Amino acid sequence: MMNLQQFRVLLAIRDEGSLNRAAEVLDHGVPTVTHHLRTLESHLRIKLVDRSRNGTRLTPLGESFAEEIEPVLARIDRAEQLVTAQRDAGVVSLRVGSFSSIGSRLLPAAIAELQQRTSVRVEVVEAEPSEVVRMLHSGEVHAGLIYDIPELPEFAGPELRLRTLLDEPYRVMVARDGELAAHDVLDFATMSDVDWVLSHNEAEASVRVLRRISRGLGYELRELMRSDDLYMIHGLVAEGLGCALTTEVAVDTDFDVVLRPAKQDLGQRRVSFVTRPGPSPAAVGWLGEILGAVAARLGAASAE
Repeated sequence: MMNLQQFRVLLAIRDEGSLNRAAEVLDHGVPTVTHHLRTLESHLRIKLVDRSRNGTRLTPLGESFAEEIEPVLARIDRAEQLVTAQRDAGVVSLRVGSFSSIGSRLLPAAIAELQQRTSVRVEVVEAEPSEVVRMLHSGEVHAGLIYDIPELPEFAGPELRLRTLLDEPYRVMVARDGELAAHDVLDFATMSDVDWVLSHNEAEASVRVLRRISRGLGYELRELMRSDDLYMIHGLVAEGLGCALTTEVAVDTDFDVVLRPAKQDLGQRRVSFVTRPGPSPAAVGWLGEILGAVAARLGAASAE
């Protein structure tokens, strides 16, 4: 019969390349490590480890088995940490995935309000929407903030529950003192020579919008840089080096940039609070409700 300790031994041997070092990392004696390894090999009826003068390494079957058990152990360790945190601190621990541009404006106020309602510890994990959804499916987070395009939804299906928080029109961010800022409305038909700052992720909503429009007009976008760092994006645009597609809520007013609408339909960016179907801590539902109220206030403020 297999057990978790055998799995930990195998992964330690793989990572350390030595039974002796694996024993040190696990705080075991070498005989104990050897016993766990032999028991696991006996159960699987395969050789998992090769030992030579050059060190100790896993066999191909050992590597394959290690790849399968590693994420399982990671989830078990995470579950143990969550339970321990609740036991020791007497609070519910929530992990929320979020992209930075809107998360930094919605989550702090929402978390503060949530903590007034209940004892809760919230850990925010910054990631792009596709990664947030992946973490949600794998159980690494309880909920997330994501965005997509209503006309071209990237995240849909019965395995996700989405609560819309904001619907904002996309705008072109340009340098305040640049030539494009002099236009009230921009026409992409005359912007084939403009450089753009794009997300690293080709499937990101703003990239898909820009690709759709430029290709519809018969040209390919000119890429200045790929970046998801908001300060970098704002800085590049403020210096007049390129443009970016964004929404009003995501603009940092400390930079000399302005937004301009376009003659073409740029569509909307929909920001949603996403969870999985089924039971979840009550605090997850409360956080969703509070985020809805915070988003409404933020949307009203940006419209003034």
